[in-house]
Amino acid sequence: MSEWKKFVIEFGFGIDQHGQDPTNAAIKAVKDAISRCYLIGISELGLKEMKIEVLIGVPHADQVDIEAVKKSFPLNYEKDIRVVEGGLMSEGFKYEELGDKSCEVMLAVASITVLAR
Repeated sequence: MSEWKKFVIEFGFGIDQHGQDPTNAAIKAVKDAISRCYLIGISELGLKEMKIEVLIGVPHADQVDIEAVKKSFPLNYEKDIRVVEGGLMSEGFKYEELGDKSCEVMLAVASITVLAR
């Protein structure tokens, strides 16, 4: 079998303004990154297999639902998702009626690498 080659590396940024949910921030970061990728070249080059490596930095990384993040991708390829402590917490405003537990705004950063062979 041929070796995996990096085809695309893209970065995304996600914010959970209300609710302080690291999974929501992570999903938004992934969707931001993939919204700029159009992978027509993979089939044009005759590449048959694809896999995706994802690195997400977000506060409270241990609380991220990785299966929910996997479902945010539009294609069903192998996904290796790693979540690490990172991102940023910024002060916002607490709106209890919007589910806020605090006045913090949670920010996540995602790096997505698409590999093909």
